[in-house]
Amino acid sequence: MRTPLLLKSAFVVALLLTGMPEANGQFLEKLAKRAERAAERTVERRVDREVSKKTDQALDSILEPGKDKGKSKTPGPGKNGGEPAPENGSQTPKGTTETSGPKTLEVYSKFDFVPGDKVLFFDDYSNDFIGDFPARWNTNGSGEVVRLGDSPERWLRVLRGNRVMYIPDVPDLPDDYTIEFDLMVNGIDKQTSSTAGFTLTLSDTKTFDTDGHWARVFLPLGQYGAFDIRLRNFVPGEGNVIASAVSTDIRQAVLNRPHISIAVNGSRFRLWVNETKYVDVPRFIPEGSAFKALKFDVDGIKDGKEDVFITNLKVAEGGVDLRRKLLSEGSISTNGILFDSGSANLQPRSMGIILQIAQVLQQDAGIKLRIEGHTDSDGETAANQKLSEARAEAVKKALIDVYGVDAGRLSTLGKGESEPVAANDSPDGKAQNRRVVFIRQ
Repeated sequence: MRTPLLLKSAFVVALLLTGMPEANGQFLEKLAKRAERAAERTVERRVDREVSKKTDQALDSILEPGKDKGKSKTPGPGKNGGEPAPENGSQTPKGTTETSGPKTLEVYSKFDFVPGDKVLFFDDYSNDFIGDFPARWNTNGSGEVVRLGDSPERWLRVLRGNRVMYIPDVPDLPDDYTIEFDLMVNGIDKQTSSTAGFTLTLSDTKTFDTDGHWARVFLPLGQYGAFDIRLRNFVPGEGNVIASAVSTDIRQAVLNRPHISIAVNGSRFRLWVNETKYVDVPRFIPEGSAFKALKFDVDGIKDGKEDVFITNLKVAEGGVDLRRKLLSEGSISTNGILFDSGSANLQPRSMGIILQIAQVLQQDAGIKLRIEGHTDSDGETAANQKLSEARAEAVKKALIDVYGVDAGRLSTLGKGESEPVAANDSPDGKAQNRRVVFIRQ
């Protein structure tokens, strides 16, 4: 390690002053102490940097195992600079690159979203034909299922129109539930209108009107300014009880395929964009409402230039504190711990659940857990068995490496596709079967 520059300078000055009168003794003593303190601070900073570096490496090994090993540094389609083109020949989505900023404990430790554990609705359009409107949605306008570039993923292109809405076939909503989906934009730039936005409305009617009770959130898409997230609800006879705006800046997130997470617990409404929570309103859901529908619409975008896409819509009952459930019932099953398709790579937004499991283990040093991995029936049985084992191990590794849990308190077991909790003939059923189970030993 190099000698810090300040320490070198102090040492040189001290040598020059050695032959001077005794009056300089106090000065030399003070200078030496300053040099010593500077050296200590420099060492501390370097130690901090090394610790941070090791932490990031640990998270990378969990979230992206094998990263940079034997892979070209050139970005592929749809990642880090790629611009995938829709399969049906429409305009290439722009601004869809994913940022690869540092993964730090601070980011993931603050992500406290916990998805519901009973899937009510899931759609990735896997059963729909490209170019068709999805069978499990309704609209008073138009739209189509598309593929972007070489990716096998399917997206619903939502179109702007006067009061055009998109309504998925979600069952009546319970008191506690979560909503998740991915967004993609095309052609959004600094010339995009300041009114451009994506709106989600919770409603007690399944019509295309805005009658009855409702609550909605507007996510801005424009790029030339930092526009507000807007909140509004409505109670018949009272009007808008809440009509407010949250000042924030989600411009970069908008361009990089944001994952939107929403938790509704009674009247409380929370919203995250990626791992950051932007909205937490304790009494946003109007009293007396019995919400039955989700309604999506877009506004302020230019037809033929700007597009908005949505996929992986998941609505699940629950989203309550898993810690209490694990302690009281001795086991929990969750499909909120997510992995990359066909692999054991943990997706970052899974860390909210893993954090809660870690907190239970930290609270009671006597608890031991078995972690079980389960898959759907897609693919070969033997491959699914190995995948379930690897996924259980990935969760164990996260608990050990990120949260410091003693490895001796954790065991793993892969069940593959052998214990389904739903039929594997629909996206809903498959989503329920892809799960991780924690069992107190």
